[in-house]
Amino acid sequence: MTGLAEAVAALHDGDLIVMPTDTVYGLAGRADMADAVTSIFEIKSRPSDRALPILGANVEDLRSVARFSKGALRLAAAFWPGPVTLVVERAPRFTFDLGGRDTTTVAVRVPAHPLALQLLGETGPLAVTSANLSGGDPASTTSEARAALGDSVAVYLDGGALDGAPSTVVRVIDHLEILREGAVGRAELAAALRDDQT
Repeated sequence: MTGLAEAVAALHDGDLIVMPTDTVYGLAGRADMADAVTSIFEIKSRPSDRALPILGANVEDLRSVARFSKGALRLAAAFWPGPVTLVVERAPRFTFDLGGRDTTTVAVRVPAHPLALQLLGETGPLAVTSANLSGGDPASTTSEARAALGDSVAVYLDGGALDGAPSTVVRVIDHLEILREGAVGRAELAAALRDDQT
């Protein structure tokens, strides 16, 4: 019993859940529900100037929140599902407040975890950030997440122990800019874009 149905129901009710990704456990809520987004910031004590990223089951689902340039699509094809987060332009109709100062961009990713993909396939894109208090160590198990977040989370969706490195965060607007080094290195990113740069 994975608790998937309970997790989906909780999210639709505006509650928060903890879910596995391919890197660490994430604290997730509906991006289109202001109270859920506010709760994520409050529960984590996350600074409001750090925008929440969005996870989706695939590129097509994420088109509801993001606009993908040719370069972004090449990176998505090369590394998704997987540990690369792309910062791209927002879709025109996606106007929900995710925090941060830049309302024109959004960070998106497709995680390589079967349970995460199953959940996202049922819910659509979700606002997800690491399931820990701000500044604390990321959770690699639901027990670690529960120790940090306790009863503030409606459902803890257990996908096993996770030990992935943090995702690489790449801004893909006018050019490629690595915002955070992670599991995928600069050479691999450049190789995926090489055809666009010739």
